[in-house]
Amino acid sequence: MAHWPAVQLTERTDTIVRRQRGRTIRASLAMAALMTATATACGGPFQDLGPLPPRFSGPPLPADTVVSEMTSALAAEGVMVTRQPSDALGRCSERLSGRHAPETVDSALKAAFARARSDYGWQAGPDLGSGTLTLTKGNWTVLAGFPPPVPAQGIQTMVVMSLTCLDPGGSTPTPTLAPTPASHPS
Repeated sequence: MAHWPAVQLTERTDTIVRRQRGRTIRASLAMAALMTATATACGGPFQDLGPLPPRFSGPPLPADTVVSEMTSALAAEGVMVTRQPSDALGRCSERLSGRHAPETVDSALKAAFARARSDYGWQAGPDLGSGTLTLTKGNWTVLAGFPPPVPAQGIQTMVVMSLTCLDPGGSTPTPTLAPTPASHPS
């Protein structure tokens, strides 16, 4: 009987440990049920909805076609530009630049963009403010900014147009196209 208090202490410890394990198991089951309910409730956004829609409709346009259409629309309004191709970091882009009389440059650019819409099927692009014009067609976006209001006396206004390709579609822009001659004094 000398060991009687030790036996009671061990039984009491066993009871305490069993109660703690019971609480831990119930808490673990509650957490598992909560996690299952959360995963089931949030399962909707993780459903496979199929492939993403294409970023543009129709076949990708080659750079030569885009440059030709925009150069023609600008030339019809008296704006002569030259092509300056570039290919930056996997995105195809082209640049058209030239000079035009400062008095009529804004109206010529607006008329050229209207001609591109009517003659070549370009669509109005995103509105980037009153100082820019944008067009989109297929996988291309065209952006031109209005030049500063009045350059120095006797200097023609610089016209710059950026053509950016969303996805080259496997064809690379050809940088060897001869530039269109500009009809302006240097």
